[in-house]
Amino acid sequence: MSKKPLEGIKVADFTWVWTGPTSTKVLSDFGATVLRIESKVRPDVWRIQPPFKDDVPGPNRGAIFNSQSTSKMSCSVNLGLPGGKDIAKRFVAWADIVADNFAGGAMERMGLSYEVLREIKPDIIMMSSSLMGQTGPWHNSPGYGDQLTAISGISQISGWPDRIPGEVGFYTDYIAPRFNAVTILAALDYRRRTGKGQFLDMAQHQGSLHFVGPLMLDYDVNKRVAGRMGNRDPYGAPHGVFRCKGVDKWCAVTVFSDEEWQAFGHAIGSPAWATDDPRFATFEGRKENEDELEVLVTAFTVNREDRGVMATMQAAGVPAGMVNTPEDHLDNDPQLLYREFFQWRDHPELGRYRPPRQPCVLSKTPCQIERAPLYGEHNEFAFKEILGMTDDEIAELVIEGVVQ
Repeated sequence: MSKKPLEGIKVADFTWVWTGPTSTKVLSDFGATVLRIESKVRPDVWRIQPPFKDDVPGPNRGAIFNSQSTSKMSCSVNLGLPGGKDIAKRFVAWADIVADNFAGGAMERMGLSYEVLREIKPDIIMMSSSLMGQTGPWHNSPGYGDQLTAISGISQISGWPDRIPGEVGFYTDYIAPRFNAVTILAALDYRRRTGKGQFLDMAQHQGSLHFVGPLMLDYDVNKRVAGRMGNRDPYGAPHGVFRCKGVDKWCAVTVFSDEEWQAFGHAIGSPAWATDDPRFATFEGRKENEDELEVLVTAFTVNREDRGVMATMQAAGVPAGMVNTPEDHLDNDPQLLYREFFQWRDHPELGRYRPPRQPCVLSKTPCQIERAPLYGEHNEFAFKEILGMTDDEIAELVIEGVVQ
């Protein structure tokens, strides 16, 4: 098998919950040695939160943890004890990269600031992906992606115009890791060229604002405040998700141009309302009569299967996509199956399961992932092989509660 692109890179991973582990998953899936440093005193949220295999709780049975922490190792260290901090510093001396996603200032309060770490290893790269960044009036704000989704303005444009802003969950937790990973790679390249490490102060909030950047620019230059419009779009009609045959089956259909409108009309059999009705002959007319238009589109889709509607539209050059379920993704999507996006792996407690690999395919070094680690599974390797400790030294750490 080809050598993986990040093989030889070592990461001391203090991250937890979603953003941090997803960031370091990019590194581990592409071959970096990523050692998760965990504690039972403050366990990773997704080790103790459902959904669990067979709905039986356990630190190794969580669906989210086992999807987001593939190809990593786990070492159990109580960072609340002086001995735990000493062990953490020894892992820093081993590592190329240190990663955390705690609130701003948390690593400093634990005695593991960048200033401390670079005294241990001058060329260390430290990536801290906090909610708001390490500086500013809100820098020490703790929190999760759902609140950040609101703060970033994504909730403001999510939902229906006659209802309160929509809750779209941990959306920003999917945004920050992409910025984090590419920034770490840039820092590695910088170190390769200069021999110098650096501190990466990643603000999840600011990363999320890139996804609403056009709306902010529109306000900046036109003073227009974006609002909620359901599934509609100011530049498309029809633009929505339309009911199809079956229980809770839907297909998204979008028409932006007059050419797409004509193609749409031919695709559905050229009914008079799609070819000759003056209400829908222009984009302005389609927007003005959008309620009636959506009723007519639904009359076409409601008696047809979602995949069939998608295929018909796409064949005509009209943007469309069925609304997939997890079952569709894992078992029925020919594209995902062909590209082996979900890879079967054996797990001691889950049995056979399918975590996702990275979305890109490298022609020379394909991404083959490994299962997520059990809690503390690699203690012996970490303490003996990485730190060179003896059995007696490890036993003493267990007695002191440093190793849990």
